[in-house]
Amino acid sequence: MAAVYLAPLYLLVNYYIFRRLIRWLGAISPFFKKRWPLALIIVVYLFLACAMLAGFLLPHSRAEWFLKQIGNYWLGVLLYTILTLAVAELLRFLLKRSRHINQNKLQSTEALAWTGSICLCVILLISSWGVINARNIHVTKYDVTIHKSVDKMDTLKVVLTADLHLGYNTGCRQMKQMVEKINAQEPDIVVIAGDIFDNQYDALDDPQKLASILRGIKSRYGVYAVLGNHDVDEKILAGFTFSGKKEEQVSDPRMDALLKEADITLLRDEAVLIHDSFYIYGRPDASRPGRGITTRKTPQEITAALDKSKPILVLDHQPRQLQELADAGVDLDLCGHTHDGQVFPGNLVVRLFWENPCGYLQKGQMHSIVTAGAGVFGPNMRVGTKAEICSITVHFE
Repeated sequence: MAAVYLAPLYLLVNYYIFRRLIRWLGAISPFFKKRWPLALIIVVYLFLACAMLAGFLLPHSRAEWFLKQIGNYWLGVLLYTILTLAVAELLRFLLKRSRHINQNKLQSTEALAWTGSICLCVILLISSWGVINARNIHVTKYDVTIHKSVDKMDTLKVVLTADLHLGYNTGCRQMKQMVEKINAQEPDIVVIAGDIFDNQYDALDDPQKLASILRGIKSRYGVYAVLGNHDVDEKILAGFTFSGKKEEQVSDPRMDALLKEADITLLRDEAVLIHDSFYIYGRPDASRPGRGITTRKTPQEITAALDKSKPILVLDHQPRQLQELADAGVDLDLCGHTHDGQVFPGNLVVRLFWENPCGYLQKGQMHSIVTAGAGVFGPNMRVGTKAEICSITVHFE
């Protein structure tokens, strides 16, 4: 329902931007004040502004896929248009009150033309960089020490990835790059901390090829995954869900089939003892556990049946209950979900809501690592953040 309430704000923001656009184009040339160029501008702007909603309303088709692609790009461009215009308006407000500025020149058509041109260049540069940056997956390395001994194993190489968001924004090309970078780390075990899909299975560009690419991940002990809040079958509009009751939020069976075909082991509030040496425990998502799980196990319940003399690695989508997990005897907590904010100023905002929004944090004897993720959600760009996989060398003492 939040999307419905925010719709008037979206319309007002677009109306304001459109009015500024028309004024700027009119200052550039009288040509844009003529009827047919103005009509063309209106049609193009309406198409961009309404692409998200049109894609949401259409049944699954190439047209729906195309419109949602356009809508995701538009979300990012709209964000930086708003921020750029806000800075421009603030500067204009300050300059209008300065005695050292020629007010006639400040209010002139030439000043408006130059200001609009500079704003447009800033918006295009930031948006273009964001699109390019989102497609380059980095490798972030960590070294942690767990004070437990493991027979015939001094170190363990763990590669953590999350938030693939396979669908409208992320497809085969991005996954091929991710798998190549994972394999280059020569991991002992690979873990995926949720949000493998972007809500709709039908949005996948080529499911069979994606399964084949993911099956190419090479690791000694296999690939394990948990589900995230977007690994459910529900429609999304500008980041808002329209799925109805919580108990109805379940994944598409084809999602499970793809993971099985990709040789990815899905953990549902359960532990696996690897090589009789260490545990990997996969938690269901805190907000959308799904598959008949209404209440997930507490940190104490997780470790109660485990041999705490062995290292305990927990895989969870959202970085919650860090202190409780540390108190329960967990040694390494691996998460995603936050995207590190994905786009500025989101990378600053997430720090207000999460104890460990991204990166490394130590809680007692427990190490918490949160990845920014390999994919994107919503705006098809990253600004001020990076797409990544985490290569974690675990030392045992």
